[in-house]
Amino acid sequence: QVQLVESGGGLVQAGGSLRLSCAASGRTSNLYDMGWFRQAPGKERELVSRIRWSGGGTGYADSVKGRFTISRDNAKNTVYLQMNNLRPEDTAVYYCKARVLLEALYDYWGQGTQVTVSS
Repeated sequence: QVQLVESGGGLVQAGGSLRLSCAASGRTSNLYDMGWFRQAPGKERELVSRIRWSGGGTGYADSVKGRFTISRDNAKNTVYLQMNNLRPEDTAVYYCKARVLLEALYDYWGQGTQVTVSS
């Protein structure tokens, strides 16, 4: 079992910045990647960004490219999402996800943290 603890969400005005953190604990010796998803009211959950644990390769949704930056601290099993130039359409619940590779792939989800961007 992997537990994910998220922090950093909140209320910010358009153009502002927030940094989300997600710390993994428990069965963390075989992390494959970690990432962030978000879900707005009435919308489907979508991938925001992910980062490969070993090599650090990253990927971003087109809607956040150039504004958001994902990073990781391998020693702390923690992933960060720096969000700059926030827009009202970024308002959503943001979920951290960890993927663990053992004999198969196992996905674990955080509880979500609310990000609200006002105009």
